[in-house]
Amino acid sequence: MNLSFFDQFTSPHLLGIPLILLSMLIPALLLPSPDNRWITNRLSTLQSWLLHLITKQLMMPLNKKGHKWALILTSLMVFLLMTNLLGLLPYTFTPTTQLSMNMALAFPLWLATLLTGLRNQPTISLGHLLPEGTPTPLIPALIMIETTSLLIRPLALGVRLTANLTAGHLLIQLISTATTVLLPIMPAISILTTLILLLLTILEVAVAMIQAYVFVLLLSLYLQENI
Repeated sequence: MNLSFFDQFTSPHLLGIPLILLSMLIPALLLPSPDNRWITNRLSTLQSWLLHLITKQLMMPLNKKGHKWALILTSLMVFLLMTNLLGLLPYTFTPTTQLSMNMALAFPLWLATLLTGLRNQPTISLGHLLPEGTPTPLIPALIMIETTSLLIRPLALGVRLTANLTAGHLLIQLISTATTVLLPIMPAISILTTLILLLLTILEVAVAMIQAYVFVLLLSLYLQENI
């Protein structure tokens, strides 16, 4: 029984071919493509408004040098948002519950922000490792602590997204299993657990959106430190 709870996090296969790439492409296929018409439909207008709002929120703490990152950060935000929300549907697979995928997203982008700072302002970037006014005996220890906290940032990004989504999916499966088991035995308790399951699903929708926003927001803050 314990192993079956984690079966939902294994990548599905068809004829020996992993379907995780297909599940990563589906969010992009659901977005309407722009056209040359002067009058657009409601879906295109809503999409444009949402993209404008996301870009504005992400670029607000950055200066003009960081605005060139708007396309990649907004695309990452939309990808994570669509993937997390589609993973809440029945009989679907959520690629963002895989730590390997989240690390593959977090590490290159974090490294890019770090290399950008070392190339443009190496003195200021290295100065973050040692706060101003530090006593001389504490300098080696603080440099080691700040270096460790700097290197652990991509791991924290990937683990945070993976842990929150995995915990939510496990809770939904546990409560839904309890609801199914209790239905013929104690219908009243089953109705109560169904209500809890509904509230938990609404909470997980919020968590899916918040975690996508937090992931990209932290990357933009790392970028702000290095530009």
